[in-house]
Amino acid sequence: MRHHGPVTSQPQPVADPLTIAALDTERHVAASGWDQNPRVFALVPTADLLEREPHLRAGMSGSDLAPGALSAIEQEDLPRTSSMESLLGRMSWPEAVVGVALAVERVVVPPEAERDLPANPEQAMEALAAHPDRRDVRLLVAVTRDGRSRCLLRQRAHDRDDQVAMGDDIAPGLVHALKATLQD
Repeated sequence: MRHHGPVTSQPQPVADPLTIAALDTERHVAASGWDQNPRVFALVPTADLLEREPHLRAGMSGSDLAPGALSAIEQEDLPRTSSMESLLGRMSWPEAVVGVALAVERVVVPPEAERDLPANPEQAMEALAAHPDRRDVRLLVAVTRDGRSRCLLRQRAHDRDDQVAMGDDIAPGLVHALKATLQD
C-alpha cells in the first residue's frame, strides 16, 4: 500500500460531519473485532433520518445532532463475492444517500515482498499470510457525493482508538471506486 495525502495518528480536533461519521463507523466496526468480511454503510443526513425515524433521537447526543451530521446505516446481507471491484461495481444509491463508507481488512507487506509474489492469486495470498513482515490493517473509507473523502487505518498490532491513522486519500483506489457508486 502506498501512502497518498497527509496522514496523522495524532489526535486531531474533529468538527466536520464526514470525519465524525467515519470515526463513529470505524469504532462500531472495531467493536466486532478482527477477521470480518467487508462492511458497507450508507451515509445519510441525520436530520433526514430523524424526520423518518423520530424515535432514534433518544439515542443521539452532541455531534450526532449537530447541523450537517451524517448517520451511517449498515447495508446487511451483501452478496458474497471474492472481488471487491465486483461488489462495488454493482452498487448504486438513491439520492437520499449522500455518501457511502466501506470497512475492509487487508494484509500489508513491504513493497519488495509484493515484487516476489506468485502469479497465482491463491498462492499469492498464502505467501502474504506467511510473510514475516505482514501487517493486518482495517481501512474505513468514506466518501460523499460532493467529492469529499476520509480514510481511516487501524493496525491489528496497534488496535486502539487513539492509534487510528487518518487521511483524505490513504486508499485512492477504494476512494475512487466508492465515489463511482454514487454517480448517476
